[in-house]
Amino acid sequence: MRKAILVAVVLAFTPLAVAEVTDSTANGFTTVNEVVIDASRAEAWIAAVHEVGSWWSSDHTISGDALRLSIQPETQGCFCETLGEKAGVVHLVVTMVNPTNLLRMTGALGPLGLMGVDGNMIWEFADAEGGASVRFTYAVGGYSKDGLDQIAPAVDYVLGEALNRLKTYLETGSPEIAPVE
Repeated sequence: MRKAILVAVVLAFTPLAVAEVTDSTANGFTTVNEVVIDASRAEAWIAAVHEVGSWWSSDHTISGDALRLSIQPETQGCFCETLGEKAGVVHLVVTMVNPTNLLRMTGALGPLGLMGVDGNMIWEFADAEGGASVRFTYAVGGYSKDGLDQIAPAVDYVLGEALNRLKTYLETGSPEIAPVE
């Protein structure tokens, strides 16, 4: 029952993205979030990859400041966060780049980095009616004492929120999402 309520709350606050935990077990999960953005595929790529600190939520950073985030879009590049002089965090490592089409990163995003898990995140960009389709897929597997299925909805929420913020940033110039009425 508690899990159903959490899923309902999560879905209520992600009106722009199509979001789904496509599978979930104690050992792993996959989440898929997708939006259509009123922008070209190239514009969506540039904003997503080169301006990540402008649209990612500071609430989902270690430093509390999304402007400290950056992505190096090259193999073995870093989705990193600087924390000060010679301090920082590697959130994900870039494992494949096909500019304006696909960015694949490997690692355990955010608090998943404190668990015995690993993940594969894929950002896909495609032409769509009305602009560009952007899809985030994140498959996570490994060990968590309470089971990874318990945190799948929260991870899905964060990625759905991120995609909604990217969409809003590209369409309005600000990543802030208006409250749902």
